Amino acid sequence: MRTLKIVLAYDGAEFVGWQRQPTGASVQGALEDALAAIEGQPVTVVGAGRTDAGVHALGQVASCSLTHPIPPATLARALNATLPAGVRVLSVEDAPADFHARYSARFKTYRYLVLEGPLASPFERRYVWQVERPLDLPAMAAAAHLLEGEHDFAALQGAGGATKTTTRTIVSATVTPSASAAMFGEAFCGGTHPAPGRLVVFEITGSGFLRHMVRNAVGTLVDVGLGKRDPAWMAEVLQSADRRQAGPTAPPSGLFLVRVEYAAPA
Repeated sequence: MRTLKIVLAYDGAEFVGWQRQPTGASVQGALEDALAAIEGQPVTVVGAGRTDAGVHALGQVASCSLTHPIPPATLARALNATLPAGVRVLSVEDAPADFHARYSARFKTYRYLVLEGPLASPFERRYVWQVERPLDLPAMAAAAHLLEGEHDFAALQGAGGATKTTTRTIVSATVTPSASAAMFGEAFCGGTHPAPGRLVVFEITGSGFLRHMVRNAVGTLVDVGLGKRDPAWMAEVLQSADRRQAGPTAPPSGLFLVRVEYAAPA
């Protein structure tokens, strides 16, 4: 029996989420089905993060056990020939027997894209949250900085979350304008229509996250960016430990699991 580490990317708009569900297509289900066809028996896959419906991944990590001797590079090609087009395996490698995609992870990084402007291309609407009014990015960045460190994030936990503790450690939280305009920019507007909006990038790295924590943080930051609250409000929200004190839940469309980091092999 061998343990494998699989890194994959997917378009979450096409799935009910990472986790296999009684109905609907899931990323976990698609990957397990593709592996089972090679292994000749059911295969259980564990993901580093259980992304919700509509949430995307640029570097999700999965682990599984396999008896088939197929080389990792050949397995990656075989999986991509079978998986739906909305899922691509980026790499496969043999891992230590005790490797676990979720429990072995040290840090995860999520990115959220907000499109600031009155017009969004129909081609990018699945990957951003469009906010029509101008946003105060320095204020949002100051509020995001208050997320860093070890805090009780109960106020940013979505309904249905079940964890032993709501304390998490965030090592970095930033808000910056993208170096480029909206994804399709000039190609969409053609220079004759309103200028494309500005992409605002929220990126957060931490040891772990609660259900909807990132999306609730983004909704709170956007309230700050719209001038509804000042940056110090973020600290008050965290101290309250009350979800009702925070901002709205940002839609899943703008959220990406960017990467998962693990300790270097001994």
